[in-house]
Amino acid sequence: MSTPTSKQQIASVSFLVPNYDEGIDYFVNTLGFTLTSDVVLGGNKRWVTVHPPNNSEGCGLVLAVPSNEEQKAAVGKQAGGRVWLILQTDNFWEDYERLKSKGIEFTEEPRREVYGDVVKVGI
Repeated sequence: MSTPTSKQQIASVSFLVPNYDEGIDYFVNTLGFTLTSDVVLGGNKRWVTVHPPNNSEGCGLVLAVPSNEEQKAAVGKQAGGRVWLILQTDNFWEDYERLKSKGIEFTEEPRREVYGDVVKVGI
């Protein structure tokens, strides 16, 4: 099998939320993400995407509402207990303090690693 010669990138990743409006509220009003699309598809489905602040062209999240019991059970456990998403920032301490003031719960204290400052958020 040959290696693709075309440039590829991950455009979006699905993220299960209990309902669309709750997901939008959390990502936009609490985390400061930008709502980049909210299109009604019919049958109680919507195409909802959010992107990190000041980066609407990079990889975003598709907020998805579970459609069966197996998916409902996975809300909040999408990474099976592992780190699921790494959000990079050019001002760690400013963003940390902003998120902390919004009531975000961190699962640890910030720490310095060889690759930069790190803190885990419990979503």
